[in-house]
Amino acid sequence: MRTSRGRGVRGRVERMERTGSGEQEQDGDAVQKDAAQGPEGSERAALPPAQAQASAQAQAREPRVGAGPLASFAYTAADEEKQRGVRRMKLTATGLLLLVALVYVLATWAKNSGVGGWPGYVAAAAEAGMVGALADWFAVTALFRRPLGLPIPHTAIIPTKKDQLGQSLGSFVGENFLSGDVIRDRIHALGVGRRVGVWLAEPAHADRVTAELATALRGALTVLRDSDVQAIVGEAITRRANAVEIGPGLGKMLEKVVTDGGHRKVVDLVCVRAHDWLVEHGDSVMNAVQGGAPGWTPRFVDKRVGERVYKELLRFVTEMRDMPEHPARGSIDTFLTDFAADLQSDADTRARVERLKSEILGRAEVQDVIASAWSSVRTMILSAAEDERSELRLRARASLMSLGAKLASDARLQGKLDGWLEDAAVYVVTTYRAEITSLISETVAGWDADQTSKKIEAHIGRDLQFIRINGTVVGALAGLAIYTVSHALGG
Repeated sequence: MRTSRGRGVRGRVERMERTGSGEQEQDGDAVQKDAAQGPEGSERAALPPAQAQASAQAQAREPRVGAGPLASFAYTAADEEKQRGVRRMKLTATGLLLLVALVYVLATWAKNSGVGGWPGYVAAAAEAGMVGALADWFAVTALFRRPLGLPIPHTAIIPTKKDQLGQSLGSFVGENFLSGDVIRDRIHALGVGRRVGVWLAEPAHADRVTAELATALRGALTVLRDSDVQAIVGEAITRRANAVEIGPGLGKMLEKVVTDGGHRKVVDLVCVRAHDWLVEHGDSVMNAVQGGAPGWTPRFVDKRVGERVYKELLRFVTEMRDMPEHPARGSIDTFLTDFAADLQSDADTRARVERLKSEILGRAEVQDVIASAWSSVRTMILSAAEDERSELRLRARASLMSLGAKLASDARLQGKLDGWLEDAAVYVVTTYRAEITSLISETVAGWDADQTSKKIEAHIGRDLQFIRINGTVVGALAGLAIYTVSHALGG
């Protein structure tokens, strides 16, 4: 018993040393842990120190259950129930073997006792049935273990060839399931575009998608840090503004405004406000004029000059206000026209505008305004996303339903969507086929050989026992036929 256990542990050590996966733990700690791990710890404790140490290192390198894609099989209660069914079928097949052996013994005894005729036929059939039963028992057993524990070549196929089987399975899946033609044909047959359209056209489904999108949007806005977004927005706006020369655009806009007469309302407003201000602040204007007069002029002269300047200024503003064709208005039109032309074609004017733009953008107040724009937009979006009756969600819902209805009825749009999905799927499959198939081979390589063999046997072992039963029956029939033909030809 200890010898078989030692052989099993040493075999597991050799397999793990060949794979070389995982990280080694300290030898002493590994041995101490194994001593508290039930039967396996007891098995290692029964080994010589060197073998126990190697076993502990191998166990430390074995993938843990639930540790990732290379985790071993978990042998469940359902597997144990299936294994009980396998054992029942094994007893049935073995019982049939014993039955034909008994029949063979009795038929041979009868033949040797001088009974003629039928004993030879029965013995031949029973003999061939035993041969077929034993051959099929050997074949079925050799899949999972070494028959009778003998080191016969090409036995224990699953435990010893597990990694090669995993690689073959991965290659088979890659060649026959992950090819571009297979994926494209399968997606095309599904008619995803039409199905999505029919599904989205339902109001309840559109509401669900809208709610999920709103939740995702709120989550994304919550995760984002305002300071980061504000910095990005501010930098983007500033970079964009600095990259684009605004002079020619402003010139074209000003030229169109002047041509359309749009500036005249502004001139009217300025004239009205200037007239009202002069009326209310006449004394201030006259005092300002008198204060600027030379000191040697008489006071009454300064006063008369101030009054005269104020009256002329008030008359000029009044005439501009009341006369649309006033010469000063024409001068303003000429100035604005010339300025619009300079903005478009004069290099010096354009350079001065660019410098002014840079100075304005560089001011802290302007940067604060740009940064605060994100806070306002974020608050607005969050509020709209949370409100089921907001314009944002209502428009999103209506757009989804409209898209669904169009997808459900428009074959051309369906074809476009299906084509995009097919191209995306084919790209993923063809680009990452090796990674996908390696998931299969690496996962199988990470399974424990004994557990893998035990679990596979639990799932397919019951059906394999029918091979033994069929082998017994077919062998008996073949033996009977051969004996009959031989007896007939031999006279």
